[in-house]
Amino acid sequence: MDELRVMPGPGIPHGLVIPATALTEQFSHASGPGGQGVNTADSRVQLSVDLAALPVSDAQRERVLANLSSKVTDTTMTVVAAEHRSQLRNRIAARERVALLIRDALAPETPRRATRPTRSSQRRRLEAKRSRSETKQNRRRPASE
Repeated sequence: MDELRVMPGPGIPHGLVIPATALTEQFSHASGPGGQGVNTADSRVQLSVDLAALPVSDAQRERVLANLSSKVTDTTMTVVAAEHRSQLRNRIAARERVALLIRDALAPETPRRATRPTRSSQRRRLEAKRSRSETKQNRRRPASE
């Protein structure tokens, strides 16, 4: 197995090369309907990446681990590809999926631009509250005076 290249993007302007030592592939039978080769072909690919071995700065590594926390066990992320009948196509799909996840996880967060509600939206909100209040007041029993 060779190294994995991650295309340039926000947070990694020159791209990234993940060494082959950080990648582990396992193969198994894919589920679902088969054919003649269903019992002989191990086409399902399970690609594991050790995120601690990525050649990035400590701050970037922390960002990747934080953004992919739901997909990471310890420092290892595992991706499964079984949508193709061919093992080679599943290997390519798993590698593309890993590269995309890491590229997206390395992108810095864009800060939210603070905005104010418009005058008309404030007016509509207050009118809706008044209308709802009237509806609820009309449901009450009349006062016995």
